[in-house]
Amino acid sequence: MASVSSGNQDCYSPLELFNRIAVQGELVRTLKASSAPKDEIESAVKMLLSLKTSYRTAMGEEYKADCPPGNPAPRGNSAPKADEEEEDFVDPWTVQTSSAKGVDYDKLIVRFGSSKIDKELINRVERATGQRPHRFLRRGIFFSHRDMNQVLDAYENKKPFYLYTGRGPSSEAMHVGHLIPFIFTKWLQDVFSVPLVIQMTDDEKYLWKDLTLDQAYGYAVENAKDIIACGFDINKTFIFSDLAYMGSSPAFYKNVVKIQKHVTFNQVKGIFGFTDSDSIGKISFPAIQAAPSFSNSFPQIFGDRSDVQCLIPCAIDQDPYFRMTRDVAPRIGYPKPALLHSTFFPALQGAQTKMSASDPNSSIFLTDTAKQIKTKVNKHAFSGGRDTVEEHRQLGGNCDVDVSFMYLTFFLEDDDRLEQIRKDYSSGAMLTGELKKELVDVLQPLIAEHQARRKEVTDEVALRFMAPRPLSCFQ
Repeated sequence: MASVSSGNQDCYSPLELFNRIAVQGELVRTLKASSAPKDEIESAVKMLLSLKTSYRTAMGEEYKADCPPGNPAPRGNSAPKADEEEEDFVDPWTVQTSSAKGVDYDKLIVRFGSSKIDKELINRVERATGQRPHRFLRRGIFFSHRDMNQVLDAYENKKPFYLYTGRGPSSEAMHVGHLIPFIFTKWLQDVFSVPLVIQMTDDEKYLWKDLTLDQAYGYAVENAKDIIACGFDINKTFIFSDLAYMGSSPAFYKNVVKIQKHVTFNQVKGIFGFTDSDSIGKISFPAIQAAPSFSNSFPQIFGDRSDVQCLIPCAIDQDPYFRMTRDVAPRIGYPKPALLHSTFFPALQGAQTKMSASDPNSSIFLTDTAKQIKTKVNKHAFSGGRDTVEEHRQLGGNCDVDVSFMYLTFFLEDDDRLEQIRKDYSSGAMLTGELKKELVDVLQPLIAEHQARRKEVTDEVALRFMAPRPLSCFQ
C-alpha cells in the first residue's frame, strides 16, 4: 500500500493539502490496524507530518480535521475577528461576501488554486476558433480556468473533446442568472462544433430539498425546456436526468462506483463540509456529479473511449466537485477534466449573495412579463447612484456596485455602448433612472424572445434531447 505521492507540496493549494492530509491520515490508520511492516508505517507517518508542515506554512495555522480552508472554523461562543467577518465564503450551496462589489475573484483564484483567464488565453481561443471571443470572455465574466490550454492543444491537433455542464432543478422557473453557463456553453458548442452533455441533478435536489422524486424529475424536464430554448443543436446535445439515466446506463454507474471507491469520507467532509448527520445520499452524490467528466460514461456517444478530454463551463462555486474529480481521475486511468469558471450573477438587491429561486424579487425570472421586469428593476435593483440628483451630477455613480450596470455587462452585446454608459454614469451625466431604463430595454426583448422559443419546446422535443443516442458531431 503506497503513501500519497509527495510531489512538490509547494504547488498544492491549501485545500489540496487538506485533502491529502485526510487521505494520508487514513492510510496511516489502515497500516497500523493491519499490522503492516514498521518501516512502511514510519514512511507513511513521515509523509503525513511533512504534509501537515506544508499546510501550516501555507495557512499559518495547524491542520484541523473539522476545519477545511475556506470554511468558517467552529468557534463555540468566541466572536469572529474583524478580518474573518470580511472573508468571502464560497461552496456549492452558499456564497457570502461583505463587499457590495461582490466576491474578490482574484483571492478566490488563489484559494482554489486555479488560473486566471488572461489576454493571452483569450487571444489563443480567438486564433483557434477564428471567432471573436464571447463577451463573457472579453469582460472577465468567465475569469478562471483549469487546463484550458490542454483543450486548445487537443483541438489544434485535431483531437476530440466534449463539453459538460449542468443544472440543479429546484423549481419550475429559472432566472436570468441560470442562463449564464448555457449562453456561454452554446457559444463554445457553436465555435468548436463538439458534443455536449448536460446533467440535470434531480437526484441532488431530492436529497437536499423538500421534494418528491416525481417533483424533482418534473422540474428537470421543465428546466430542460428552458435550456433547449437557448438554441442548442439536438444533433450535438444530450440532456439527461440523473434519476432516469443512471438506472439505464451500466457504464455511467460503473464510473460512479469507481469514483466512490477512491474518495474517502474524510475527503468529502473536508471538501464539502458534510457532517456525521448528513444522509449517505449527500455524501455519495459528488461521485455522480463527477462521472460525466469521463467520456465512457456515455457509450452511446463515445463508445468505449475513455480518453476524450472534457471541458466544463460552470460557476466557480461548483469547482469543489471537480477538484475532487481531477484528483481521482489519474487513479482510475482517465484524463482530468478542464474547467472554465464564471463569476456569480448578482441578486437585484446587490452582489453580496447569489439569487434565491424562493424570492421572486431577487432576480428577473424567465417567466416574467415586460411589466414585471420594469417594476423589479426600478424598485429592487441596487443603485450605485447618489442620494440627490445634484450630488449625483457632481460626483457621479459607482458602477462597481450598481446592479443595473452589472446586469448590462452580462447582457448588452455592444462593447462601445457599454463603455459609454459606464462613462456617463460614472461622471454623473446619466442618472440612475436612465441607467435602469437602459437595462429594462435590454432585458424585455431578451426575455420575450426566450419565452417565444420556449413555447416551441414541447414535451416531445424535450424527451428527444433527453433520449440516449449517438451525436452526429462525434462519429
